[in-house]
Amino acid sequence: MRRLILLILSGVLLAACSSIECPMNSRVYTTYKLQGTVKKLQDSLTVFANLGNGVDSIVLNRAIEVDSFQLPMSYANDADTFYFLYANKSGKLGRDTIVVEKTNQPHFESVDCNAVVFHTIKSVRFTTHMIENLSINNANVNYDATPSHFNITFKDRYQ
Repeated sequence: MRRLILLILSGVLLAACSSIECPMNSRVYTTYKLQGTVKKLQDSLTVFANLGNGVDSIVLNRAIEVDSFQLPMSYANDADTFYFLYANKSGKLGRDTIVVEKTNQPHFESVDCNAVVFHTIKSVRFTTHMIENLSINNANVNYDATPSHFNITFKDRYQ
């Protein structure tokens, strides 16, 4: 009888020790790394996007003097459209549009964690008003945003 109670108590204590570490954020981000002669943004960069709710929202606000930046991806859209707005010190404005086509893979951690969607980038299209080139560096988008997913080159004359 004593062994049975000890066995049950041990089982309860071991079950109580399990810990589930859910990510703090259930949204994944892509990282854009500057390449070429422009190593840091000299102009202010604001990025707008419609991430699935029908309303454009600011996803990056007035970034300046950065060599990389992160943008979120939508959960369900097969393509995300980002609107880049540049403003230099004299007030001159410039605009570009980036369309990222992707596949969405639901990712399950635990019933205790929020739903997460990982992505595989299929292609990218962009206008070339201020952007010289944009290439895919890492097509897999998950919790790890440290490797750059895109290498972006801006034209010199707008900096």
